[in-house]
Amino acid sequence: MTSETITADASGTFRLGDLPVHRIGLGAMRLTGSAAFHLGTPSERERSLTVLRRAVELGVNHIDTAAFYFSSLRSANELINTALSPYPDDLVVVTKVGPHRDEQGEWGDSARPEELRGRVEENLRQLGRDHLDVVNFRRQGQESIAEHFGALAELRDAGLIRHLGVSGVEPGHLAEALEIAPVVCVQNRYAVDRPDPVGDEVLRRCGEHGIAFVPFYAVAGGAGQHGATDAHDEAVLSVARTHGVSPAQIRIAWTLHQGRHVLAIPGTGDPAHLVQNVAAGALRLTGEELARLDAARAQTG
Repeated sequence: MTSETITADASGTFRLGDLPVHRIGLGAMRLTGSAAFHLGTPSERERSLTVLRRAVELGVNHIDTAAFYFSSLRSANELINTALSPYPDDLVVVTKVGPHRDEQGEWGDSARPEELRGRVEENLRQLGRDHLDVVNFRRQGQESIAEHFGALAELRDAGLIRHLGVSGVEPGHLAEALEIAPVVCVQNRYAVDRPDPVGDEVLRRCGEHGIAFVPFYAVAGGAGQHGATDAHDEAVLSVARTHGVSPAQIRIAWTLHQGRHVLAIPGTGDPAHLVQNVAAGALRLTGEELARLDAARAQTG
């Protein structure tokens, strides 16, 4: 597979509401440095800008970001604004609100419903937009998300937000949100090496409702925010050898094979890895390969 010739349209298309996006997108967290959720080594600015511009050249039209994606010198939203504004007409920028970090990078309490307008306006300022394409409410342990999601629905009615999504939710939370306003996407942690019956059920319900299911840390797996894991299961390594690609590409391909409504947003600050990630959207796994990966997933834990 010649990665250089493959663009994001090879992954297919799905809609976030009325916004069509290619199923392979880009997560912006890694653009700020190797430790984006901490004040670690900041990214090399021009390299991060190159990743964003190259992503658009490769047909990526779905970028996931947040105001709390920053390191000591870099803000993901500011990088996106600098690299891509004025924005291409087909580019969909998805952000999320709920969690909050102060200027020192320390996590604070989750935003109260009445604070969400300020969080939305913060994203608007940083991105240089007059409205946000999609805003996810990121749940942080709340038993009910009705008040928070209702507050975002009011901002949608006011024209600050076009579409709404939820993140880190269980089936009951999704049902709760759907009673309030349309949901176009669900972002949950989900990966080939993380058995997750609750996540499987959310994925299934999203398919029934025509909602995009957007896993995060699909490549990082257990390493999570710290970066892509090197601890790949033998099944992943074996399938990667068969296709002559990297284990990370197989993890992305497995993600996309979970349903036509499943999108992938692998994050990277490396232009070469970006090309590989986009190329993974063209990988087609056989039924036997998927069964082998699924069996290995069921035994993980």
